[in-house]
Amino acid sequence: MPRTCRFFLFSVCILYAPIATEANSPSFQNGGLLSRTDVALLTPWSADDVAWSSSIEGYGQSSPITWEGQLYVTSVSGPNKDSYHVTAFRLHDGLKLWQYDMLNASPTQNNGYVSRAAPTPTADNEGLICFFEGGNLLALTHDGKIRWQRNLVAEYGPIESRHGLGASVEQNETHAYIWIERDNNPYVLAVQKKDGKNKWMVDGLEGTSWSSPRLIEAGKESHLVLSGSGRLCGLHPDSGENLWSFGDISGNTVVTPVPVSNGKLLIGASAGRGKDTSGHTNSNGLVAIRSDPTHGFSVDFVWRAEHATSSFASPIAHNGTAYFINRAGVVFALDLETGEVFFSERIRNSCWATPIATGEHIFLFGKKGTATILKSGPEFSQLMVNASWQDAIPHQTQQESTNVVYAAIADGRWLVLRTGSSLTCIASKDIPEK
Repeated sequence: MPRTCRFFLFSVCILYAPIATEANSPSFQNGGLLSRTDVALLTPWSADDVAWSSSIEGYGQSSPITWEGQLYVTSVSGPNKDSYHVTAFRLHDGLKLWQYDMLNASPTQNNGYVSRAAPTPTADNEGLICFFEGGNLLALTHDGKIRWQRNLVAEYGPIESRHGLGASVEQNETHAYIWIERDNNPYVLAVQKKDGKNKWMVDGLEGTSWSSPRLIEAGKESHLVLSGSGRLCGLHPDSGENLWSFGDISGNTVVTPVPVSNGKLLIGASAGRGKDTSGHTNSNGLVAIRSDPTHGFSVDFVWRAEHATSSFASPIAHNGTAYFINRAGVVFALDLETGEVFFSERIRNSCWATPIATGEHIFLFGKKGTATILKSGPEFSQLMVNASWQDAIPHQTQQESTNVVYAAIADGRWLVLRTGSSLTCIASKDIPEK
């Protein structure tokens, strides 16, 4: 959710929209997937609607998460990514509650070519579980006390990966899932949330991936789905057994699969580089996991998008429509059932943050601090175009205003946006505080 940002005063008129989200956002994976009426967002906002802004120590690329009125965010600092940080804020006013600091288990040069505190943590009633790409895995209480911690580099060797790791923590009621897709001997861990001990450990995909593992309901059970380098696979969450593998895709190294209904998920793939700008378009679409009496499970596309591509933001499904957005700022809307193209329109904003969906609106957050709001549905209709949410805060410096907007999350009446080093919280005034 949050990040601190600073801006010049900028005034716009305001509408309200119920949003799709969870009351608590235990991980980045909940944004934009469920239709709810207990959350509202401003469309658009002015400086008066900024509830608070706050700087974060160091820099980070993870999404903030919330739990019972508290907001958590991770970051890294130092020229060699020397220290990792977990910081808690009070959601309604941005009061900093605590910060937990630790030494990086495997320091490396801190620059824009490697991931920087990229994995998003997850939370439940007991606290939060955080993983950092340097190998630090730990569980904290909601008041910042350590429950348990591990050094995966000391246990399983160096984590060497092109551009670092990006996989966030996934969880169910009893276990957290950690995916280390490194250059040599990649692996997936299921750890017990109560004590951090391994439930199981299996091999990774042996390829390239910065996407996150996702638990997908298929029939009466869950599958832990991994996506990377031309392959999808499903693991049994209790044993790590490989239930199925699907390889008729390419370019799926960044975007995390998104469940839309039982056994069905949206997957995204980026376009090629240079002249090959459409090489992976047939790898964006809706995939179904079906029970197969002979082989256990079969996996295939329900439909493939002919032209849609993804880049960093995951696709979302809302009110019967699937939305994809790529690095060029082109939004593709397709019929969720058939894949029929409703529209493809350029909004001129490259979006790294996954969009947020509401009852009537789709919120797109540009990487450089702009916001575009579309009316949801099969016709392209812009309600707000390229308004800068960064202009809403008077103390934004020019250097900080260029920070990438990595995430936007919503909880109740609060919308929190994160850049590399800041949080900004925007409040809907017509929704009372809980």
